[in-house]
Amino acid sequence: MRILMAGASGFLGTRLADRLTADGHHVTRLVRRPPRGADERQWNPTAAQLDPAVVAAADAVVNLAGAGVGDRRWTDEYRRIIRSSRVDTTTTLAITIAGLPAADRPQALINSSAVGWYGNTGDRAVEEDAPAGEGFLADVCRVWEASTRPAEDAGVRVVRLRTGLPLHRDGGLLKPQLLPFRLGIAGRLGSGRQWLPWIAMVDWLDATALTIDRADLAGPVNAVGPAPVTNAEFTRELARQLHRPAIIPIPALALKVALGGFAQEALTSARVLPGVLTRAGFDYRHPDLSGALRAALVAQPDR
Repeated sequence: MRILMAGASGFLGTRLADRLTADGHHVTRLVRRPPRGADERQWNPTAAQLDPAVVAAADAVVNLAGAGVGDRRWTDEYRRIIRSSRVDTTTTLAITIAGLPAADRPQALINSSAVGWYGNTGDRAVEEDAPAGEGFLADVCRVWEASTRPAEDAGVRVVRLRTGLPLHRDGGLLKPQLLPFRLGIAGRLGSGRQWLPWIAMVDWLDATALTIDRADLAGPVNAVGPAPVTNAEFTRELARQLHRPAIIPIPALALKVALGGFAQEALTSARVLPGVLTRAGFDYRHPDLSGALRAALVAQPDR
């Protein structure tokens, strides 16, 4: 397939582009700077600028663009960046798709979202039919997902990929935790009772590839593992695999001082289950946390 991808230079996008290319697809990357190769096309989503011919040349569009939610303290300005970096890119893609003649439209738009949609679920397990929760990230996800509507209204299959916490030693949830864990100065966050919707990197790649291939999959899809764990359970398992103690809990107050507004999200409980993937017969390579962490720590090939 000819796949047009936004966010191809990010933590997930880099790995997905490599995976799709290895599978025999042709990936064209959208970039904001001048193109440096034949596989790149320039756009400016902030100004809603995208050549319709670039989109018309694709069989499917994958949008993973968005500023990292844990990369910086949440000032008012960075909250605006988190929101606009997602909504502007999605809106530009969806409107451009909808504006094409029906015969020229891509078959599918696979648009990133996040389990932040559900807000704080406490101990309650939720699947894709659960309504949006409360809080900043839930509000972002609500607007983000709504931005796909022009493409959906035009008859294009739209998947809203609600990604959990992909595990890989080079980024995401795991990378910032490795050094303190190896130094023996890590522990659970707050009470440790909050649920973490993790997923092995290779399973996230498999799940995303499945949504591209399967014409019967549309709407929200939870890209999470089948067995979420609490933060305390995650902490114990990571410490066990690193052969280090994890006995120094980080109080909620200390998190709020260190992380600002992001601390509340770090303490949020999201017991999210992969209802759509399970019913689609998705075969997890690492259905349990132990295997997923083992694969993440040794950096097995992502395919």
